[in-house]
Amino acid sequence: MQITLIAVGRKAPAWIKEGFETYRKRIRSPFSFKLIEVEAVRRNKSISTQKLLALEAERIRSVLPHSARVIALAEQGKDFSTRDLADRIRGWMRQGQAVALLIGGADGIDRTLLKEAGETWSLSRLTLPHALARVLLAEQIYRACSILQNHPYHRE
Repeated sequence: MQITLIAVGRKAPAWIKEGFETYRKRIRSPFSFKLIEVEAVRRNKSISTQKLLALEAERIRSVLPHSARVIALAEQGKDFSTRDLADRIRGWMRQGQAVALLIGGADGIDRTLLKEAGETWSLSRLTLPHALARVLLAEQIYRACSILQNHPYHRE
């Protein structure tokens, strides 16, 4: 099962890249987890935040895997437990459905793209740096996959 994380921004600090890769590498077959980074739109005085978000949304759409279930991460999204995430992944596997998870840039995700997404999730009620959200999400995907594979990583 393919899970793709599409994230705005290519200049994540080394510790973010290392943290993300630590968990991505641990995810084993039948799961596959990859990251696609899209360039953030450069801010300037002549571009509004709305236009900036719309341009970033175009960049995200251009790399979306064909027929993938699209899930946007946003603070106003639905929150759930790690066990709930494992159940969702199990369901996607049964449907044979690839998944694309979206993390916006500093200003979030364009409203139109949020509406186009099948779901909107929140990782936390806390405001997180979008780069840190990559690491948190990778760890939770790894943990959920571990649950499904009866691996002892997740303990209650």
